[in-house]
Amino acid sequence: MEQYNALLRYVFQVTEQELTSIGWEEKEIIRAKFPTMEKADVLGWFDGDNLVSQVAVYPMQVRIFGRTYRMGGLTGVGTYPEYSNMGLMHRLLEQALRNMQKKGQHICYLYPYSIPYYRRKGWEIVSDKITYEIKQHQLPRPCPVAGDVRRVKTEGPELKHAYERYALRTHGAVLRDELAWNEYWLWDSDDMMAAVYYNPDGEPDGAVIYWIANEVFHIKDMIFQDENARTGLWNFVSAHFSMIHLVKGDIYTNEPLAFLLEDASIKEEIAPYYMARIVDFPAFIAQYPFKKDSVDRTWLFTLEDPMMKCNQGTFLLKISRDGRGEAVRTNAHSADHINIQTMTTMLMGYKRPDYLAKIGRIQAPESVIDLLEDSIEQQVPYISDYF
Repeated sequence: MEQYNALLRYVFQVTEQELTSIGWEEKEIIRAKFPTMEKADVLGWFDGDNLVSQVAVYPMQVRIFGRTYRMGGLTGVGTYPEYSNMGLMHRLLEQALRNMQKKGQHICYLYPYSIPYYRRKGWEIVSDKITYEIKQHQLPRPCPVAGDVRRVKTEGPELKHAYERYALRTHGAVLRDELAWNEYWLWDSDDMMAAVYYNPDGEPDGAVIYWIANEVFHIKDMIFQDENARTGLWNFVSAHFSMIHLVKGDIYTNEPLAFLLEDASIKEEIAPYYMARIVDFPAFIAQYPFKKDSVDRTWLFTLEDPMMKCNQGTFLLKISRDGRGEAVRTNAHSADHINIQTMTTMLMGYKRPDYLAKIGRIQAPESVIDLLEDSIEQQVPYISDYF
């Protein structure tokens, strides 16, 4: 663990001052991470007794269009510079993916330090983070709602219950167990707070996680089931009007905030956030919920994957009328072509088939693109975790 932590701190240039600023000491981080690492699949290259390259995979679960998938959360990726360009990381990633396949983790998430690097290995962008700033006078005016907002402890069951209800209904969300919650809070300081919106039936329909510093209301995340919950939570934020001059926050869906505000001239910045890759294409498809239709649908195509042999070759995708999918390997020839990166971002709903075809990421006739458009749900993944 000491070598693992030292390698991470070197590669990502985490200084003692940065650790101290959020209340951590190095030995405390090692103690905090140890229970998580015991549950993880951790792989490394050693030169003698010295750890020189490493990856870790957390056992996690995510919701994909109403289905629960086992997911491998890839993290802790790093190699000392003097051991780079030796193929060590490529071999570690190959082994990590094979291990995920054996464990039934048919999809993998990661937060990229280099998007081009992971694209070459088969991952693709599947989610965004929108950062915004709202000046005090731009805050929404209070609007009556039937429910009420209550402040709760960040480590208490109320917040976890609110998130669980939200995640089960939300495409792409991580279903947080103790491991995932520990990672979610790991780099936050102790002054984090939370409030939950309860509907008239007493059910938690939303939550906001925040902290206040130097007259700035910082929103780490805000989740809500419906418009009442959204309005109620913003009523809560606006109630801090006399204490703050600015609100800063992050959004993890594809819905910019500006349109919902009376004064829409706020500052918003969008950036890629998480990447994903399908680990085992046939197994992923067997669980994937396509849209229902009045007829059965098929697509013959060649799939390319730079790392996983199970995803390489020609497949016949069969989609039944009730939305069940099956990917059958075949020796038939097909001019249609797609790689695993594009397949992942398409099936995750981040980019639509029509757009991907227009930019040359799918080689297929218009009839196939129409078929895919009609078969894949329209919803961009929500991923607010960090691991």
